[in-house]
Amino acid sequence: MSELDLGLVLEITGRTLVISFSALAISVVLGVPLGIWVGSRQFTGRGVLVGAINSGMGAPPVVVGLAVALLLWRTGPLGSFELMYSPEAIVLAQVVIALPLVVGITLAAVGALDAEWSLQVRTLGVPFRWRIWLLLREIRLGLLAAVIAALGAILSEVGAVMMVGGNLEGETRVLTTSIFMYTRMGQFETAIGLGVVLVGLMLLLAGLLTAVQQGGRR
Repeated sequence: MSELDLGLVLEITGRTLVISFSALAISVVLGVPLGIWVGSRQFTGRGVLVGAINSGMGAPPVVVGLAVALLLWRTGPLGSFELMYSPEAIVLAQVVIALPLVVGITLAAVGALDAEWSLQVRTLGVPFRWRIWLLLREIRLGLLAAVIAALGAILSEVGAVMMVGGNLEGETRVLTTSIFMYTRMGQFETAIGLGVVLVGLMLLLAGLLTAVQQGGRR
């Protein structure tokens, strides 16, 4: 691969990491508390909410892209912000894809706890903030699974990203959309190089998270 192509790969990879980790951070910050809240409480309509979350976990990304595009389009509810075909639009689409995964896996991890766990902690008089800390420690393996699933969904998505980001050079072009574009153009050397970077990136991040997960299990 030429020096120019290497610079291109580095530029696209850097943009991909910034956008993807922004979406992941938002998904975790919003999804973990919501998953804990839903997983630890019984209330009217809980079954419907859990069903909606589970449905969201399997929502077709292209439909998510369509929904976000309708929101951000000039005549849409958020059209005045002019976010269409911007990195922020990609982040929003990726959050919509990843958030149900984080919420669903988190609430499943909370639901898997011993039914007496919460009662025992309250009986011992543990302050609320420490109860939250203990809960996070108890479900840490589930949280890591949620992060791995969300990151995989974010990094591998192409359809929704193309729809709301537009694959603009120097602005919204990320690894997945670049691979798609260069393959269609017949520039297979560049497409393969970007593909190797994407797969390597996913394996590296998944490997690091798995190592933390296994360490926590021990």
